[in-house]
Amino acid sequence: MIRILNIISDTNIGGAGRAVLTYLKYMNRERFEAAVALPRGSLLTERIRALDIHAFEVDAISDKSFDPAGIKALKQVIRNWNPDIVHTHGSLSGRIAGKQCGCKVIYTRHSVFPVSPKISKGPGKLANKIINEHYADRIIAVSPAAVENLTDGGIRRDMIDVVYNGVERLTPAPQEKKAALRDEFGIREGVFTAAIMARVIDYKGHMDILEAARILRDQGLDFVILICGTGEEDYVKEVKTRIAEYGLEKQVILAGFRKDVPEILSILDVQLNASYGTEATSLALLEGFSLGVPAIASDYGGNPFVVENGKNGLLFPTRDTAALAAALERMIRDRALSASLGTGALDSYNTKFTAQVYAENVEKVYLQTI
Repeated sequence: MIRILNIISDTNIGGAGRAVLTYLKYMNRERFEAAVALPRGSLLTERIRALDIHAFEVDAISDKSFDPAGIKALKQVIRNWNPDIVHTHGSLSGRIAGKQCGCKVIYTRHSVFPVSPKISKGPGKLANKIINEHYADRIIAVSPAAVENLTDGGIRRDMIDVVYNGVERLTPAPQEKKAALRDEFGIREGVFTAAIMARVIDYKGHMDILEAARILRDQGLDFVILICGTGEEDYVKEVKTRIAEYGLEKQVILAGFRKDVPEILSILDVQLNASYGTEATSLALLEGFSLGVPAIASDYGGNPFVVENGKNGLLFPTRDTAALAAALERMIRDRALSASLGTGALDSYNTKFTAQVYAENVEKVYLQTI
């Protein structure tokens, strides 16, 4: 039995936390035993314990990668539980503690972002390389775009394994629920419906989507775009103001935070992703794929490795609102194209992005590391 201690510093449930939960649910329990060290009071704790996985609550690691006190606390957990591998998710403290306890160490890069010149040039790049290569035996990148981030920071390519995220297959909503949702939002049957499922923050591209919506509205096209999610209060106000300025109240609906994600996805013709600041492997897009919902996405970060243009969705150049509008117009006018891309989305999910495939690929890295 190979023992894996996951260490995650998140107090909320973000993409890294969801990836950890997915692995724990679909892991091979005949060959692997897992536990998780996480901040005291993390929202992940009860969900981990519900999977019959031990969760160690640790002080001094909440939402931060490095803290000397966190290293000390994690070393105590490691010595007590005695794992073969320490797998960290955003915790340098965990990597240091694992190495100091003589464990194999893996860490996952869950994000993609512009690399700072502080670590892509000169002494900073050398320091980043030395620290990351010393405190890890293998690195998992959730997208080839994340690989580029890592190598831009000096890390050797042969240390890195690409493991795409995976998600559980969602269950489509029954017809009566879909009808009720359309009634709630005031969407007539047959009207082309899109949505962006993301935190409402500037680099997710909500303003670009509104600009594209204005172009389509001025062309006389019939459509609705749902904005699902919450975010920074001031930015949400800016989005509301822009909707009013553009006169898009009939076309764009601020739906806020929604727990009924499978039901929302079930009424969509397409899911939108207009990110331009950080994007690795969008879990929202993968969940849509599991229901046969295609995507229109920017070519930023990891999106081109998820959305295959013309197969399971359409790509547009990042921040090009005219190109985004043109992609939406194609799908609105050509429902056969939309249906074909939906079939491709489901095929992509089944072959590359299931939770089972994700867990198996993570375990291949564990075995290679051992």
